[in-house]
Amino acid sequence: QVQLVESGGGLVQAGGSLRLSCAASGSIIGFNVMGWYRQAPGKQRELVADMSSGGSTNYADSLKGRFTISRDMDKNTVYLQMNSLKPEDTAVYYCNLKVHRVRGTYDYWGQGTQVTVSS
Repeated sequence: QVQLVESGGGLVQAGGSLRLSCAASGSIIGFNVMGWYRQAPGKQRELVADMSSGGSTNYADSLKGRFTISRDMDKNTVYLQMNSLKPEDTAVYYCNLKVHRVRGTYDYWGQGTQVTVSS
């Protein structure tokens, strides 16, 4: 069974930085994509950034330049460095892992970590 454990959320002033971490445990074999989504109150969950096991990255256009995703493949851990934070970045941030197996793609989610940016 795959589990995702997130850490690093919190309260920060506008212009500040936070770094989120997500460690995956369990059977993660084959091509996979780890990333971050966020959901603000009253809004749909949206992709922030993700990174494949091959090293390819994908960002929400609006966040390029402020957010950076990285992975430690040996530790099955993904990080999200968030700089120049804005109040509109306030949301619950969820770690996501998609594992592509012969039988299909399996989707796993972390419990979410709150990020609050004060003005």
